[in-house]
Amino acid sequence: MFRRFSRSIFVVAFGVVLAIGVCSAQDQKSDSDQNKHLDIQSSAGDLHLGNDGDARKAGLPLYPGARPRRDKDDSDPVNLGLLTEAFGFKIVVAKYESEDAPDKVISFYRDKLKKYGKVLECHTREHGGDTHADIDDKDSDSRKKELKCDGDNTGPVTELKVGREDNQHVVAIEPREGHAGSTFALVYVYTRGKQGDI
Repeated sequence: MFRRFSRSIFVVAFGVVLAIGVCSAQDQKSDSDQNKHLDIQSSAGDLHLGNDGDARKAGLPLYPGARPRRDKDDSDPVNLGLLTEAFGFKIVVAKYESEDAPDKVISFYRDKLKKYGKVLECHTREHGGDTHADIDDKDSDSRKKELKCDGDNTGPVTELKVGREDNQHVVAIEPREGHAGSTFALVYVYTRGKQGDI
């Protein structure tokens, strides 16, 4: 889903999960079994892993009349957070569809993203919410990096980005295949080093 997302963040997360896995874990499911998540809390750190990602958790309002996109090719929403004294990160991904044209959705989110800073508009050929969330943990100063457009900045998918590499909101909007309307993905990514680094 994310371009240039270093594998090491997942390796570290997996190691922490194994280390604190013996602690109190709560695997919670709703009656419909649609909202599943795992919460682990210990003195080593806290972990939340679930398919309960939505617009609110991504820090944005839901476009009026939009509904969750749950086609057979779409992945579940993602809400992943890990917080320790050494580092922390949070990733939220939620996909939606609307009967409205992409221009209307773009205009709505361009306005809503302004509260986080200057909005960058990029264009790409990636489909299905494969956004270009810029994270490069090889650079110890990545939190200071501004977001940028990737590739040749052309294509039918519009990406609205705001923030910096360590704290970013991305909305990817495209025309809905075979139907009128649009599909869009809301993404929030936050990373930090030791407490007080940010």
